[in-house]
Amino acid sequence: MRSRPGNGSAIAKVLAVLEALPEYERVTAIAQATDLPKSTVHRILQTLVEHEFAMVTGDGAYSGGPRILLLAGRVMSRFNPAQHAQNALRGLQDAAGHTVHFALLAGDEAVYAAKIEGDKPYRMPSRIGMSIRLHTTAIGKAILAAMPEDEVLARVRRTGLERRTPNTLTDPQALLAHLAGIREQGYALDEEENEAGIRCIGAAVHDQTGRVIGGVSLSVLGLEVTGPLEGWAPDVLTAARDISASLGAPPAPAPPVVAENIR
Repeated sequence: MRSRPGNGSAIAKVLAVLEALPEYERVTAIAQATDLPKSTVHRILQTLVEHEFAMVTGDGAYSGGPRILLLAGRVMSRFNPAQHAQNALRGLQDAAGHTVHFALLAGDEAVYAAKIEGDKPYRMPSRIGMSIRLHTTAIGKAILAAMPEDEVLARVRRTGLERRTPNTLTDPQALLAHLAGIREQGYALDEEENEAGIRCIGAAVHDQTGRVIGGVSLSVLGLEVTGPLEGWAPDVLTAARDISASLGAPPAPAPPVVAENIR
């Protein structure tokens, strides 16, 4: 969310102008976006240009400068999405008491990057570094649902739709119809489609460009939890939204209210 510093500190005003630069290039537009006087915006921009955090691109137009790119490159070289996911994963695990995962898209699969075990006497067989299929898992299907259909079909042609359990979707058109429902509700279910006895609910995670990069999920034993998993949808969606926000993704709608909660 863009800062609107008003009568805030000088640092807050500078940060507000920097945050507005990717979307607005003229002093008037930046002033309107930040609620700052044009004279203040102009003065800040001149200082940013002097220090190469902004640059003049035309008659009265500005854009981000080379030092922003330099800093971004240095930050991204040490960037670890799994670290950004920890707080949201802990919140989800605390709310549900079951095992939670964060996975990153890697080619035509996803790979577990973080895991927090549930408050149970058993442990899930998953492990950090394990690759998972996209069409059989809650995280994977949430990722696919965030992609255009032609990209999904291209992946299906490359990988096929291996049957992991009797519940696995193996028909491309059935998968596309299933993904349309996931896209509408915002979360995906794995009803023992990847591994017998294990059920999951998951949602996609996006990066600063809005591109899907992975997902978060909650996993339960089918013998322990036999009722609908949808009651945990708000918690899972909140975790996915919070992780996405920590990665710089554009704001997403708040999770829907689910009438029946199974906690």
